[in-house]
Amino acid sequence: MTRALRQASPALALALAALAFALLAPSHPLTLLDARIVLLQTAIVGIVGLGMSLVIVGGGIDLSIGSLVALCGVVAARVLAADLGSLSGTALAPVLALAAALVVGALAGLYNGLLISLLRLPPFIVTLGTLGFFRGLAKWACGGSSQVGAPPGWLAEWVRLAPRPAWLVIAPVAWLLLALSTVTAAWLHWSVPGRHLVALGSNPEAARRAGLRVDRLRVLSYSICGVFGGLAGLIQFARLGGMGDPTAQVGLELRAIAAVVIGGASLAGGRASIAGTLCGALLMAFLDNRAVALGWPNYVQELIVGHIIIVAVVLDRWRPRA
Repeated sequence: MTRALRQASPALALALAALAFALLAPSHPLTLLDARIVLLQTAIVGIVGLGMSLVIVGGGIDLSIGSLVALCGVVAARVLAADLGSLSGTALAPVLALAAALVVGALAGLYNGLLISLLRLPPFIVTLGTLGFFRGLAKWACGGSSQVGAPPGWLAEWVRLAPRPAWLVIAPVAWLLLALSTVTAAWLHWSVPGRHLVALGSNPEAARRAGLRVDRLRVLSYSICGVFGGLAGLIQFARLGGMGDPTAQVGLELRAIAAVVIGGASLAGGRASIAGTLCGALLMAFLDNRAVALGWPNYVQELIVGHIIIVAVVLDRWRPRA
């Protein structure tokens, strides 16, 4: 019974939040447009949360992911703004931007993983350092300007509130998030590397003595997290209407960590729920939307999110006792 309640707690928290706002502001019901906005806002936190889930389940943490998302958004803008010859203005140009964002994300994740594994440094310290490093790279890539602009091409279709074709109902990135979540959950629970990653987070010393390639697993988890960060950066670029902003997504790492922990993961490693992570990301997007609908100032939203993070950590502390 306790285990079932623990697994259902993220969905219950989301349902309670929806009920609370329905009672608090019955004159501001959740419309179809609101639902579409919430799902679109969930996409970036949710995709980053998938990568963060893999890092946390392996016993790590990544504080640099917000800066990485900004960097990959700037890289996508720089690629599309560059003279690509016959590819400029064609449907293939955004494909190059997508590839560039994913490669940069993977390399940044690989860099984090190698620093942690080879130098035997705590993940908190390494990613705290690369948080500033990636943000600095993003500003340098802008060439001294505050933003870099470029036509997003068909990438803009990914983030349309009213998608084309209409039968999609919600933005394509929401469907992409659902597909990636399914693949990530299957990989984590049924693949050999995924099970080894869980074993690493549960007991690193036992995993090492069992012959698992601990360093490779850590590097793999951070590299995959970087790929997810690159994809989120591309979505961020499209949401800004074709702008690469090096100051974007400050604090995203905290939202992603909160979503993962609210979803049932343990900050000590060894436990994570992909479905729970989605519920956690959806909860924060829903709270943001309702706060805007009620006309609450931005600082109220920040106060709410800040306490969500505190509650998430408290829940993480209490779960082992249950």
